Amino acid sequence: MSIQKIARLAGVSVATVSRVLNNSDTVKAKNRERVLQAIKESNYQPNLLARQLRTARSNMILVMVSNIANPFCAEVVKGIEEEAEKNGYRILLCNSGSDWPRSTSGLQLLSGKMVDGIITMNALSSLPELTTMIGDAPWVQCAEYADTGSISCVGINDVEAAQGRYPGWPIAGRRRIALINHDLSYRYARLRERGYKSVLHVHGLAYQQVTYAQDLSAAAGKRAMEQLLSQDEKPDAVFAVSDSLAAGALRAIAQAGLRVPGDIAVIGFDGTELAEVVSPQLTTVEQPSRAIGRTAVSLLMKTHRRSRRCRRAGDDGLARDRPRQRLRISGRRRRSAREYRCRWAFDECVSQTHPPQRRHGRKYPPGSPHIPPIPRCW
Repeated sequence: MSIQKIARLAGVSVATVSRVLNNSDTVKAKNRERVLQAIKESNYQPNLLARQLRTARSNMILVMVSNIANPFCAEVVKGIEEEAEKNGYRILLCNSGSDWPRSTSGLQLLSGKMVDGIITMNALSSLPELTTMIGDAPWVQCAEYADTGSISCVGINDVEAAQGRYPGWPIAGRRRIALINHDLSYRYARLRERGYKSVLHVHGLAYQQVTYAQDLSAAAGKRAMEQLLSQDEKPDAVFAVSDSLAAGALRAIAQAGLRVPGDIAVIGFDGTELAEVVSPQLTTVEQPSRAIGRTAVSLLMKTHRRSRRCRRAGDDGLARDRPRQRLRISGRRRRSAREYRCRWAFDECVSQTHPPQRRHGRKYPPGSPHIPPIPRCW
């Protein structure tokens, strides 16, 4: 089956079929549907190598993650893959961690034109060396990103998330709140610790204990919790920066003969399926992981189209004008057994000076008198 036969079946020109195959946005919706239907009925498989040579595009996206075994990373990658397929792209996954040589090896795919863009999710995102190697290629920093710069990014407000200002927060009223954190080379770890310490300062809590896990595994969380329990003054609440660490903390508490949440309340972060399978069920701050991944791809597609237009126009300056974009968050609660799960709603309106406030699924304008006061949790 050739592209000419596809054009005859769909009743369109060969050029239109070519534009559909190359994911051009200049094709009318009805013509696109006819071409896609003809491709489906004829089981047409384009020659990807020939198309890459002709268009100088690979329709591949390089995704660099810190650890694909992390359930949160896995969920974000699922969102990336779903949105990439909708746009006619495939992904190449590089499980780089914080290993610079391994990351460099993955970036060679970019310099060799084997991928059209890159999405990074690791601690190396903020390194100047990475920026130099990637150059003007379409790039989106996802979940883990630099504090400054012009590279587009997608993420949440980690400081605000760690402060836990939500009704029903299960560690409200606790006086000895500990933190199980990860490596401070990660931006999210630094920001969540900042949010944790700010709450202690606001409420005048003198107790402050932070332990650092070597990785985000349940075993590392268990070791960190055992360290906290070995102290003379034990915590009555623990906030962990990931669900995996919190699951390990639950195991250590159970082995010590203590009850959750009676003796020690435990809060996780990410909202992965792990929070629902542990016993007791884990209270967790749920990130919109799939939405983060999908938005990263959408932003990458916009950047890619902009850079192509700039290359045709001969203006390199516009290709570097990459607006920073983030996912805003708003708290919403949902009962899960005896505890609450804090969910994050997806809000793309990042340019609003006063974003709408949400309570219990309803939307109120800023300053509305109908908004009940949100209590200070913790």
